[in-house]
Parts: sequence; C-alpha cells; structure tokens
Amino acid sequence: MPNAHVTVHTEAGIDRIEPELHGHFAEHLGRCIYDGIYTDDSVEAEGFREDVVALLDDLEMPVLRWPGGCFADDYQWEDGVGPAEDRPRRRNLFWGQGREMIPEESNRFGTDEFLGLCERVGAEPYLAVNVGSGDPQEATDWVEYCNYDGDTELADRRRANGHEDPYGVRYWGIGNENWGCGGNMGPEQYAGEYRQFATYIGSMDGQMLDDDLELIGCGFSNHEWNRRFMEDMTDGIWLSDMQMDHLTLHHYYGRTMSILDGDADDYDEFLAGALALDDHVERIAGTIEATASTRNVGVIVDEWGAWHTEADPATGLEQPGTVLDALSAAAVLDIFNDHADVMTMSNIAQTVNVLQCLVETDGDDAFKRPTYRVYDLYAPHKGNEAVTTSIETPTREVDDEELPLVGASASVADDGEVYVTATNLDTRAAHTVEFTVEDATGDDVDAAVLFEGQEPDLVVDADNAGEFAAADLDVSVDGDGTVTAELEPATVAAMSVD
Repeated sequence: MPNAHVTVHTEAGIDRIEPELHGHFAEHLGRCIYDGIYTDDSVEAEGFREDVVALLDDLEMPVLRWPGGCFADDYQWEDGVGPAEDRPRRRNLFWGQGREMIPEESNRFGTDEFLGLCERVGAEPYLAVNVGSGDPQEATDWVEYCNYDGDTELADRRRANGHEDPYGVRYWGIGNENWGCGGNMGPEQYAGEYRQFATYIGSMDGQMLDDDLELIGCGFSNHEWNRRFMEDMTDGIWLSDMQMDHLTLHHYYGRTMSILDGDADDYDEFLAGALALDDHVERIAGTIEATASTRNVGVIVDEWGAWHTEADPATGLEQPGTVLDALSAAAVLDIFNDHADVMTMSNIAQTVNVLQCLVETDGDDAFKRPTYRVYDLYAPHKGNEAVTTSIETPTREVDDEELPLVGASASVADDGEVYVTATNLDTRAAHTVEFTVEDATGDDVDAAVLFEGQEPDLVVDADNAGEFAAADLDVSVDGDGTVTAELEPATVAAMSVD
C-alpha cells in the first residue's frame, strides 16, 4: 500500500531549468587543483591529470567557478599567466596546497590553464575577481586579457601565451564572501565596492566587447544584510543603468556532524539542514523582487554542499564520500528545479577531492563519488521546463520542524517526455510511492535507482566506486497510468514517462 503520493502537474510550468543549475566550483585549496585537476610532476601534456579531465568531460558540466572562494580575494591573476618558469611563488593566505596545507601558491595553474580546461570539458568559465585586496583596474585588465580581440598589450599578451582568439568569458563574480573573508564588509560598503568595480568592468561591455558580460553580486545567508545591500544598490537609477545580473548566497550543512560516527538522528538533522536551502532561495528571491523589481536579477547558489567535521582545514577539507551526502545533493537539486523561475546557476563545492567533491583521486586512481552518480541521474532535467509537483509524504519531527521523508521534482522536455526524480530521505525505512503524471498513459516508463542496499555511511573508494552506479528500478503501472515504486531507505530514483 503506498504511503507517499507524488502528482506531476504537467501543465503547471515553472520555468526552464537552466543547465547552469548543475554547475561546479574549484578553488586553490588542498588537493582540488594540484593532485586533483592538475599536477606539477605529471608526465601528461600541459600538466593536467588526464584521468580527472576525462571524468569531468563525461560529466558534461555546464559551468565551472574559479579561483575561489576565499582564495579569490587575495589572488593576483597576472601572477598566473606567461611561462610557468617565470611565474612567482606567492602566499595562499586563506588555505594551502596538498593535505599538508602548505600556505603557498606555485601559480603553475593560472588563467590560461583554467580556461583551457573549460574548453576541453565544454564548461562555461565563471571567474571571481579580487575585490577584497584588489582594485577595479586589476579586474578590468583581467576581462580585457580574457575577452578583447583588439590590439592592446593585454590582448597581445594573451596571444603570446598561446590563445589567439578571445576566451569570451561570460560570468564575472564581483568578489567572494565580501561579508567575511573577502574583506569583512558591511552591506553598504560592499555596495560601494560593487558599484566601483562594475563601473569599470561594465564600461567594457559594449565599448570593447559585445554586451555579453554577466556580473554577479555577492550575497549572504543573512537576509537582512542582503536587503541593506540591495537597497543601497537600487538607491536612485544606478541599477537600471549598470549591470548586476545575479546575486549569490552560500549554503553548507552538516558542520557539526561526523559522517563516520553519526547515527540515524544525526542523518535526519543533516538532511533537514540541506532542505533549509529552500527557504534561503525564497528569501533572497523575495529581497530581489522587493528591491529590484524592474530588473531581472537571478539567484545563484555558488557554494553549497555537505561539510562534515572530518573536513578539517589542517588536512585540506577532505572528507569521505558517502551515500548520505549524495542523497542530500539529490534533495537540493530537486529544490533548484522547484525554483527554476528565479535560479540561474549553482556550484557545488568542490569539484575534486575537497568537501562534497564529485571526483576523488588516490595516487594514480581517479574515480566517481556517489554525488557524481546523482548528477548523472539528474542530467535529463537540464534544459527542460520544470513543472509543479504535489507531494503527500510521511514526516518526522526534527528540531521542532517536520522533515519530509519523500521528495520529488519533475520536468517536461521539448518532445513532451516527462522526467521525474524522487528521494527517500528516510535512512531507516522503505516507502512505497505512487506517482501520478497528468495526461500520461504509463505505456512507456523507464525507471532507475541509486544506492539500493547500501548503507548511508558507506564510503566510496577506488575499489568499490563502480558499485554506486544506477540500477533498473522495478515499477508497476496501473490501468490509469499511475506508477508505483518501492524506494528503499536512502535511495534516489528517476523515471521517464512518455
């Protein structure tokens, strides 16, 4: 007997699911860049770890954010261009390299290496400029180096460094966490900094470029800070004249939980923390609507994911990759689908080896983590029209709130195919879920499931990584087209319905 019901309202469209909602983030931190994406002593051409690049290419990531993170606001981009032997070795003020977290940066991986990686894997680059310790000239010079096709010293320098054509970088973040490691700024102070940087960067767009830059403001999970920032930004007519195309926030969860020592109650609290992102997206979108109603400013969550006690700064923020973390990622991606009308991008932290990475390296091995499998399973949503779902689900009380034990989202492709994803967030029990897709006959249903028979704290390694792949999900279809499936504890499912 079903104890949860999901109804997909195929005619109740939300908006297009931008592929960039499945974006990623790489920072000069621990083993994300060096011994992750790139390695100093690699025998491969260009110094890339080709095994990692191949996995990232297969992922079809739409956008990749770099160089930070806190690292961005103490990074001088010119240190990382030109012949590698001529690049200065600098401090890494906030993090460090390797598991030893040596607070130094070799600059062997710089702008051209990053943008070359994006070209190889087909990702749009998203660059975060240095607002905390930099200045508008440095940021504008970076835009010119990357994007200008004329006859200036910076454009010629790019050509001399091996890239004749402009890179055409579209996304430019004006700082990172400027309320914190990016300068400990108040909202009005950051608004002034944003206006100054955007004046110079924005003036390039249309004067030297082709009106294709998208500028990204740094928001906060403190929504009063966001309100004050946006009110200062929209005082007068400035915002209508200059660019701010997106506003960000960051959301980490699980900071007090050991993924190896947690129990079922801890898992519930952790998953409730992931679902709290739904409220944050609604609140920052509400702030934008209230203060910038005449301008289309999208919401970006450009850092998010699980951060457990195992992720110690002293060891490069590495933590085990588990089923539970992947389950939380699925729940968050469902949230993003439901907010497709306001959300324009997200970037899970981080791409390789750090925090809730999708790829892990161990010596000569590189392998997919369970969260990678979730991104694969959810990929058909990209570019579809998100549609409304109604969910009837059992709940469990967690810290005076009700944790829904079954979640879902759905989308419709251009050819009419409906794609539904669902999560059993209950790590203790299975739930039988009945799916009703309006106007569907159920004649052609394909279903898959992740993590059946696997414990929430099961850790991936090079030897067992293949065991986390999706399997076929058994479903039954009634005469009226209703689809029923039993979802085992801590599983993620997907089905396509014509």
